[in-house]
Amino acid sequence: MAFIPKKRKAVNAKVDANKAYSLKDASALVKEVNTTKFDASVDLHIRLGVDPKKADQAIRGTVTLPHGTGKTKRVLVLCGPDQEAAAKGAGADFVGLDEFVQKIEGGWTDVDVIVATPAVMPKIGRLGKILGPRNLMPNPKTGTVTNDVAAAVNEVKGGKIAFKVDKAGIIHASIGRVSFAPDKIAANSQELINAIIKAKPATAKGTYLKGLTMAATMSPGIAIDTKSFVH
Repeated sequence: MAFIPKKRKAVNAKVDANKAYSLKDASALVKEVNTTKFDASVDLHIRLGVDPKKADQAIRGTVTLPHGTGKTKRVLVLCGPDQEAAAKGAGADFVGLDEFVQKIEGGWTDVDVIVATPAVMPKIGRLGKILGPRNLMPNPKTGTVTNDVAAAVNEVKGGKIAFKVDKAGIIHASIGRVSFAPDKIAANSQELINAIIKAKPATAKGTYLKGLTMAATMSPGIAIDTKSFVH
């Protein structure tokens, strides 16, 4: 049987495994049960009643969190020379094209978001096998393929996140840090949940929000009552 430290046992005892908490209560409790010494990420894990194998049920989208993510995202903009100044002016961490295509082909993916202009997409299409599994491939649906690179960078830096359902029908997303006040954790969570509900496909049958769990890094998960959301 695995050894569980006293500290972890104590926080585990604070979470009732048989209870579904309100979003407000979960947002306060997630701070109480944090066990890390660093500013841990607060994540939502949302299980949906969809079949991701069906194209129209492969839920994905973007949402701007009202209180940001609490993390400074590193943004790479792949564009032609005519767009470089705008990208740099908006605060992009890396800007260029050929040199970064080569770096990525060599295994470099030390960024959080990649923005690209439509004109350069043919050059970076071959990077799909590397960027796809890491959710880094630019996509028009998430606003990361655009001619307005400055606006895209500003949105990402301002708290815009992308979400995508995985093969198991679950969306995993970071909505803030454990240092956030409970009301900010709740507001960010609500914004994401609203976006996912709005993205519900017409072909999805039965219960849409099947399960909702909030957890900080290395801390126990807290089940949230899905019935409290209209979906």
